[in-house]
Amino acid sequence: MREYQKMMTKMMEEHKEIFENFKDIHNEYAMNPAQWQKLFNQYGAEVVEIIREYERRLCANMATGNYGRFSASLSEKFWGEVRSVFPKIDFVGVKTRG
Repeated sequence: MREYQKMMTKMMEEHKEIFENFKDIHNEYAMNPAQWQKLFNQYGAEVVEIIREYERRLCANMATGNYGRFSASLSEKFWGEVRSVFPKIDFVGVKTRG
């Protein structure tokens, strides 16, 4: 298992209840965005904050030294893992008309 996958697993385990609740809201939002947008954004803001914290932990050691150029790639792979579980995560905070 790659380092970004380990970090994703660790994050999901350490915040299991939050992510399980968000998964339900995320799935409802995917089917009916207008109705679930407020709750999705509310819970999503907390979830994105957690994700960013783990992203920082993952990339912290890579940002300095000879491996700085790999940090962006590692971050993108980590977010790819996140998007595989929460495809609509990028819509947190986005306001739609409706």
